[in-house]
Amino acid sequence: MSVVVAQPVAIFGCRSQVAGGLCFFDEQILLYAAGANCVQFHIEQKWQKFIPGSEKSQGMQAMAISPNRRYLAISETVAEQPAVTVHEVSLVPSRRRRTLAAAAAELPVQEFVSLAFSPDSRYLAAATGPPEVHLAYWLWEKQRLMAAIRIKAPDGSLCQVSFSPQDNAQVCITGNGIFKLFRCSEGTLKATNLQKGEPQNYLCHAWLSAEKVVCGTDTGKLIIFESGEVRWETSVEYKIPPREAEEDATTKEPGSLTAFPAYDSSDISCDLLSDDNGSQQDSLPQIRAVAAYSKGFACSSSPGVVLLFEKTEEKEVYKESQEIWIPRNFCNSEPEQSGREDIICICFSPSEETMIVSTTKNQLYMFTMPSTEIVKEKSAHFIHLNFPLHSDSITGLDICIRRPIVATCSLDRSVRIWNYKTNTLELYKQYQEEAYTVSLHPTGLFCLVGFSDKLRLTSLLYEDMHVFKEFTVRGCRECAFSNGGHLFAAVNGNVIHIYSTTTFENVNNLKGHSGKIRAVKWSADDAKLVSCDTHGAVYEWNLLTGKRESECVLRSCSYSSIALSPFAKITFAVGSDQTLKEISESSILHEVPAFDVVYTAIAVSRSGHMLFVGTSLGTIRTMRYPLPLPEEFNEYQAHAGPVTKMSVTNDDLFLLTASKDGSFLIWKVYDKEGQILKREKEAEYAEEVLIMRSDIEEKGQAMLDLQIRVKELQTENDYQLRLKDMNCNEKIKEIKEILTQEIDSLKTKYEILQAEKEKQELQHQYQLFEVMKKQARELQDLESGNNQKLLMENEKYQELQVKSQRMQEEYEKQLHDLEESKSKALEELTEYYEEKLNEKSVLLEETEETIRQQLQVYEEIKKQIEDDEDREIQEIKIRYERRLQEEKESNLRLKGETGIMRKRFNSLQKDIEERNSEIEEMKLEQQKLQGIITSLEKDILALKREIQERDDTIQDKEKRIYDLKKKNQELEKFKFVLDYKIKELKKQIQPRENDIMLMKEQIREMEGELERFHKQNAQLELNITELQQRLKATDREVHRERQKEQNMKALVKRFKTDLHNCVGFIQDSKKLKDGICELYTKYVHQTDMVETVGLDTDLQQEYLRQREYLERNLATLKKKVVKESEIHRADYVRIMQENVSLIKEINELRRELKVTRTQVHDLQSTLGLTKKKQVIRDPAPSSELLTSPAVLRLNAEKESEKIIEMQQLEIQRLRDQIQEKGQVLAIQPVSAGRLPMLNVEGSHRT
Repeated sequence: MSVVVAQPVAIFGCRSQVAGGLCFFDEQILLYAAGANCVQFHIEQKWQKFIPGSEKSQGMQAMAISPNRRYLAISETVAEQPAVTVHEVSLVPSRRRRTLAAAAAELPVQEFVSLAFSPDSRYLAAATGPPEVHLAYWLWEKQRLMAAIRIKAPDGSLCQVSFSPQDNAQVCITGNGIFKLFRCSEGTLKATNLQKGEPQNYLCHAWLSAEKVVCGTDTGKLIIFESGEVRWETSVEYKIPPREAEEDATTKEPGSLTAFPAYDSSDISCDLLSDDNGSQQDSLPQIRAVAAYSKGFACSSSPGVVLLFEKTEEKEVYKESQEIWIPRNFCNSEPEQSGREDIICICFSPSEETMIVSTTKNQLYMFTMPSTEIVKEKSAHFIHLNFPLHSDSITGLDICIRRPIVATCSLDRSVRIWNYKTNTLELYKQYQEEAYTVSLHPTGLFCLVGFSDKLRLTSLLYEDMHVFKEFTVRGCRECAFSNGGHLFAAVNGNVIHIYSTTTFENVNNLKGHSGKIRAVKWSADDAKLVSCDTHGAVYEWNLLTGKRESECVLRSCSYSSIALSPFAKITFAVGSDQTLKEISESSILHEVPAFDVVYTAIAVSRSGHMLFVGTSLGTIRTMRYPLPLPEEFNEYQAHAGPVTKMSVTNDDLFLLTASKDGSFLIWKVYDKEGQILKREKEAEYAEEVLIMRSDIEEKGQAMLDLQIRVKELQTENDYQLRLKDMNCNEKIKEIKEILTQEIDSLKTKYEILQAEKEKQELQHQYQLFEVMKKQARELQDLESGNNQKLLMENEKYQELQVKSQRMQEEYEKQLHDLEESKSKALEELTEYYEEKLNEKSVLLEETEETIRQQLQVYEEIKKQIEDDEDREIQEIKIRYERRLQEEKESNLRLKGETGIMRKRFNSLQKDIEERNSEIEEMKLEQQKLQGIITSLEKDILALKREIQERDDTIQDKEKRIYDLKKKNQELEKFKFVLDYKIKELKKQIQPRENDIMLMKEQIREMEGELERFHKQNAQLELNITELQQRLKATDREVHRERQKEQNMKALVKRFKTDLHNCVGFIQDSKKLKDGICELYTKYVHQTDMVETVGLDTDLQQEYLRQREYLERNLATLKKKVVKESEIHRADYVRIMQENVSLIKEINELRRELKVTRTQVHDLQSTLGLTKKKQVIRDPAPSSELLTSPAVLRLNAEKESEKIIEMQQLEIQRLRDQIQEKGQVLAIQPVSAGRLPMLNVEGSHRT
């Protein structure tokens, strides 16, 4: 095995396309995807820890952290099979717990694009990507797929999945045309909402509560769903950066650079190389990211901005509270070329004090959320989480000898200088063109950068990278300083140019390559140069003669990188043929296969004993030299793209790698036992830096200016403090005087109130005495009245007691009969259900016997399987001893057999589970039978209750019969009363008809008033239109005046500029005089300019005064119109309601009259029949019959008098109401609308 160990120390990069690629482990540790790893980054201490991806992984697609912050789920594609790996991040170091494979669950998917944990962290939901969208629901600890469902997507777009924050069974999934809520029950996912309206492209969503979900669309809409239905919706406007940022950007110099401190990234700022001359393109806003927090939610709608929405006092309404912008100079260097920087992921810390975002340019930004005590600003700005990172493929990487720095360049048109000892960014420069290659001078003070048009030599200053020489080398893809630094090589196509660093002359041109040169390396003594090209040629050049010393050409291989041994005797080359070649003296000595992987970069340690190789999958392989057996190497997951450049530091302690995914990784190199490789002498690094003389002078001048400014401010502050002291003393005196006056006035008020209090107490005592007297009298009256009532009630009670004794005896007999019948029915039911219970017990015994037999069979099968496994294990051991040389084949066969055994074992486990489930089913049946028994017992109780209820109903019916008999007697009594009522009602019909006629006349008058109010409203509308026209005319005049004001301002501005130019000739009196004359002739046209200006100002003041008067009049008229319309509307509604109520009362009275007529007619007919029957039966009337009508007649007369009095009172009340309503109508006329015509005549006819 290889004895070289590489451990990652720091990575500078981010994979923003990973779904859910940002999440907090705790308040200070952030988890994010970088390269092929998941990084744990401490925000304050800046250290990094790594969770590597799986072997043969093609990169991460999605991440999710559990709510309890213990587990992290990562979606990867391993060996072209999608899988989800769950890590336990709470352990140190983190440990892999489970792997959920799509192939094992038989899911037809290519990748998992979104993951989510349930609230209790037991379940995991996963959404798959195109072409088919599936939703999988896992019990991840047991690797069991609980449920899965296929979702129809219009174009197979990417989806997002999440759990409800309080419900393990509820899952939400969104995508293009998809918004669905699913509930997992009984092994299936069931949709709980029906999608209404037009389908939209939902880009993101977040849960606000247990039932509310906020979604963002590609058209800038924010929609809140509650239980699947839309509750709130708003559209977000496309945001443009604040004007301050734009003005600052326009005033900056065209090219500048920022230096970064070693330990603090909060003060990082960068000035762009070129002016931002592109304007923000208008486009539709897209809600690409949304995240919820306690006060509301945050979303990103436009490039470079996050909007905070907070819940308002109104129910279910959210309002935008703050805008947070990415710093403009990082957001866009040149809009036409760099494109948009959209925020695609938002994450809040557990305490919601910190917000982290990631962008499409692979940048990470941080924002500290303001507390409730601090007043929020409308707009704020992010800062970089650590440092600005590369957003595109890294094309160049180089180190130096005298300083612990490394230079990188990228297709994002930037060059960055990193410190691999402190893991910080020291310098950062942005250019207009893409940078293809970079090389550091051994002193670390100069840098070569290759562009498409030129090769530039820059000096690394303290806070800048200053270009001081340009070379006409077009399309330079490779360049390298010699180890001594006196020469450098630059590649132009298939030619190598050698330049002198001191004289900048072209010393030599090395020609001979037929293909494009891909790599150039200097020997340790700078006497030789080795290069390789795409046509399979590796040449060794002698720089003294400028000719080739040796060559090795292999046309079938396109070389990508080379490395030299310490004494340049051996060249290591890698290329497209998937081998590592050891070349010496024009021949290939040794080839090491790469096992179906293309090597893209190679580096050799300074000691010559270690080799490091980068692959096209982004992995790093470490091996010893001399080259080992084919499989003796260590492989590490590093990047998510092919490795483009590699380098080992001069002390052999660090390995530096860069990739096409824009990530830069620093490794620490150890030996087999984990110890750092020792050097003979510790490296000493230089502390010197370069700085321009002009910069020193500017800083010195700035310091002097600041010192003068400080002195001035001190004197101003002293003067201001004195003034404030004087003002404060005066204010204190005034306040003292005011307070003394207020104290005196309050004392007088207190005395007055005290006197009033005493008077009121005397009055209250007198009132209390009178009230007590009244209450004593009322008590005496009540006691006397109550005593009389009690005597009457006692007599009634004695009579009722006698009746109840008789009734009780009758009911006792009936109850005795019912009890006998009930006992017989109960005996029959008990016998029937006992027979059923016996049958079920027999069935239970039979099932228990079958279960015992099945368990015996299972144990026998288990013993046989164990014996078979023991035999097979012995046979496998014998074969392994015999066939030791064929180790690989035997291992594969054993793996297959063990897989079969696992399947058999799993099938047996499934059988056991099935048997257990059958046992549970039998138990459930037993429970059901017991439930039936209990239900039957309940039925028996219900029957008893029913018997009791029927007894009660019998009693009620008997009471009802008795009441009906009484009513019959009363109806006979009312016979005479109704005769009298008929007569009285006939008399009352005539005055009521007169009242109806009067009400008709009042209604006609009210309709006339309504017409008058219609006319008044029309006149008011005409007045409003006239005033609106006047207002428009005044607006036009104001616009003209504003235009005049702008013209005057422009004239004044031009005059100021000309005056400033004229002041420049202050030393030359003649030019000054000529300039003043020109100013006079140019700007002074009339002598009476002052008078016209004065007249204009007077006219303007008069115009403004009249305009304000008209605006006030218009405002008052509008208010009056609004008030009158409200009053009219209320009156109209009120009168309508009153009219409707009156109509209802009239109709009810008519119905009552009709009913009474029919009753009288029926009673008369029944009375006539009864009289005839009595005459036939008993022609001789008895003395009792002769006396009874007189008694009944006396009662009927009393009752009829009472009825007449009540009806007269009701008529009087109705008349009073009509008079009151008429007075109200006269005071407050109706405003608008017409009352419906009352059909009084029709109702009167009925």
